[in-house]
Amino acid sequence: MSAGDALLRWSVRLSVSLMLATWLSLLNRPRSPSMGNAARWFWTAGYLAFLLHLWAAFAFVHHWSHIVALEDTARRTREIVGLDWGEGIWANYAFALIWGGDALWWWLRPSSRAQRSVVIDRIVYGVLGFIAFNATVVFATGVSRGLGVAGCLLLGMSVWRRRRTQGLDGNAPSRDSASSSD
Repeated sequence: MSAGDALLRWSVRLSVSLMLATWLSLLNRPRSPSMGNAARWFWTAGYLAFLLHLWAAFAFVHHWSHIVALEDTARRTREIVGLDWGEGIWANYAFALIWGGDALWWWLRPSSRAQRSVVIDRIVYGVLGFIAFNATVVFATGVSRGLGVAGCLLLGMSVWRRRRTQGLDGNAPSRDSASSSD
């Protein structure tokens, strides 16, 4: 394995691991104005690792060509799902912009971000999670796919446990709502 290939693989593994660590830490603590300093650092470090992965992909695989990246994405998509479609490369660009914007928001306006709508949280995390799932489970192979499946299962169990112990919106159900269901 070349140094470029190792950087490409390990930067994305680190990135997704830090994304998962962020989500798990947020699921296991209540929403607060700070939303956890450690989670913010995990989120930011994960994003920076993703940027390193993106850089490595363009430097070592795509030779700084969007057209080559588009063609490679089309080839991989055809191999995996039978569809000759390279426009999935734009999902990677959107992923970088959404994650970067969210990380920046967390640093520049942490109180505002902590108070944002649950709907915005679900959209941001849903889009990022969907793309990460496809990258780590659908398109990955070998160890990376195994780690992706394990991470998805762990996250799914954590969400299930939180929803079971708290309301769907992340708040503990009130006694009034619990007793009115009798």
